[in-house]
Amino acid sequence: MQKIARLYLLKFILIGLISFVFFTAWSFGWASQALAQEPAIQPIDVSKEGRDPQLEGEKHFRNLQQLTFGGDNAEAYWSFDNKRLVFQSNFRDWKVECDQIFMFDVLRQGVRPRMVSTGLGRTTCAYFMPGDSTFLYASTHLASEQCPTPPKPREDGKYLWPIDTGYDIFVASEQGKIVRRLTDAPGYDAEGTISPDGKKMVFTSIRNGDLDLYVMKLKNGRTKQVTRLPGYDGGAFFSPDSKWLVFRASRPKTEAELKEYQDLLAQGLVAPTQMEIFICRTNGKKLKQVTQLGKANWAPFFHPSGQKIIFSSNHHSKRGYQFNLFMVDLNGENLEQISFDPTFDAFPMFSPDGKKIVFSSNRFNEGTRATNVFIADWVD
Repeated sequence: MQKIARLYLLKFILIGLISFVFFTAWSFGWASQALAQEPAIQPIDVSKEGRDPQLEGEKHFRNLQQLTFGGDNAEAYWSFDNKRLVFQSNFRDWKVECDQIFMFDVLRQGVRPRMVSTGLGRTTCAYFMPGDSTFLYASTHLASEQCPTPPKPREDGKYLWPIDTGYDIFVASEQGKIVRRLTDAPGYDAEGTISPDGKKMVFTSIRNGDLDLYVMKLKNGRTKQVTRLPGYDGGAFFSPDSKWLVFRASRPKTEAELKEYQDLLAQGLVAPTQMEIFICRTNGKKLKQVTQLGKANWAPFFHPSGQKIIFSSNHHSKRGYQFNLFMVDLNGENLEQISFDPTFDAFPMFSPDGKKIVFSSNRFNEGTRATNVFIADWVD
């Protein structure tokens, strides 16, 4: 009897051992497959040469961290719940040929972001919709599934932005399925952002022959033109109370400058080398120029207080290629330099709760052209 009992016990232990080995192997295989789909991003080696992502003088940053590690990663914007970011990237390791939209959870750093656009055409300017289950972005995929041809370099070396006529603005689910089309006017419609109260979208359009700002009510799609002066108006964001807009604008001052702007625009191009920061009410009233610094001042965003603006500028650079973050009062006074990278810092955005800031930078890119996303706690 004892011998039979020992045999049953041995059989039970053997079955358990086989099941454990099988389950472990299956689990490991599944986990390996998942990791293969979302490989961990290698963190920056801050110990190498004593480097740290945060540079001397950047007193408004604390716990600065790098979130992407290769390619051109830009315009990273927060979800309403302060937990996720959407941004555009052309990182070849992520199997894209030109800019596509990616999303990641800032609490799960080291996990590869998910592509949430179609993978077709070129995309830009993603922004979360109220509720964070959907987001908007501009895409050229309906005009062509191929990447638009980049503009040819000018003989004088002046930098140009392409204004692709195929751009329209779409809403997609967090799984990447397009659920709504917001614009269908001929020509360029892009650079959309959402008001903090979730009721309106501001965007740039060429529908009336110039690059102007428009505000759309999300509930019914009613759209109103906000700016009307000749020149490029774009990159607009709402104030924390949703009553004001801040944006970048070029304002040709002479007939020659106006002709150059219009000639380039007819070719689908803009030269962004002379821009200043403006504010106005969401209906276009009380338009005011905030900066008068010269050169390129762009990528503005309201400080959480609504009383200051953070933006990117090269006005302090002798050769024009160094862009840093600056902050200024709404009346243009008390200009303060925020970042000190010797190459490029831009696209700053405060989290909705005002506790963090995200921006793109070329700092510590090993001499490549890579632009990466950085996040930090904000210190007022």
